[in-house]
Amino acid sequence: QRVVIARALVTKPDLVLADEPIAMADVSVRALLLDLMLQLKEELDLTYLFITHDLATAKYICDRIGILYLGEIVELSDLREVYAHPLHPYTNALLAAVPVPNPHERRTEPMPKGEIPNPIHPPSGCRYHPRCPYAEDICSQEVPQLRELRPGHQVACHFAEQFLH
Repeated sequence: QRVVIARALVTKPDLVLADEPIAMADVSVRALLLDLMLQLKEELDLTYLFITHDLATAKYICDRIGILYLGEIVELSDLREVYAHPLHPYTNALLAAVPVPNPHERRTEPMPKGEIPNPIHPPSGCRYHPRCPYAEDICSQEVPQLRELRPGHQVACHFAEQFLH
């Protein structure tokens, strides 16, 4: 992984696309790689587009986060804002699935119902509506547009206002 990082930086890019850069690394090496990436970010004034399924890793390395569902951005904001005030039901489900080491603080939200739809033939309207506990008729008919509901915090959900805290 270090060699891959070095090869990516040889051309002195401003932007590095990192698609699951530590997924295949041994657990003992992951923190070292992330620390190296952060150090290089500062030293070389890099911007990373960091693609991951691991929210703990995203929380460690990212400043901003975009949550995607079946290839569509459903939420976009500062990382701390999304963690503190998730506005999309899928984001809530993702955060609820993150393991919590303290058994007294475990989340109790149910996992999304049903199966993930086929991404080649996604559902009409909001792609998350077949699994969303808040879906109404409009969700299957109209694609929700990203809109800013909190300063710098965008969400694509017809009913996201109900999640404002």
